[in-house]
Amino acid sequence: QVQLVESGGGLVQAGDSLRLSCAASGRSFGGSTVGWFRQAPGKEREFVAAIPWSGRTYYADSVKGRSTISRDNSKNTVHLQMNSLRFEDTATYYCAANTRGAGYTQTWAYDYWGQGTQVTVSS
Repeated sequence: QVQLVESGGGLVQAGDSLRLSCAASGRSFGGSTVGWFRQAPGKEREFVAAIPWSGRTYYADSVKGRSTISRDNSKNTVHLQMNSLRFEDTATYYCAANTRGAGYTQTWAYDYWGQGTQVTVSS
């Protein structure tokens, strides 16, 4: 079992930055892909970014160039730095862990999820 806890969300203005964090407990991230997803009201949950154990990174086109995902395996944490935030970035952001193997951008590939942290960007 892996427990994931997100933090770092909040209310910011357009153009501001936020750093989201995901901390794992119960079992290490070792070997897992960790991803960030987001869900806005009335919309489906969508992929934001992912980082496999190798450290290679994947980003949705909507955040590419504005966001950086990183992981600290010694601390079982993953961070998502988001810059130049836009109104359309407003959503609940979820951290997820894929301990089973392939798949980076699909929600079905992830077997553990956090409770989410709210990011609200005012225009």
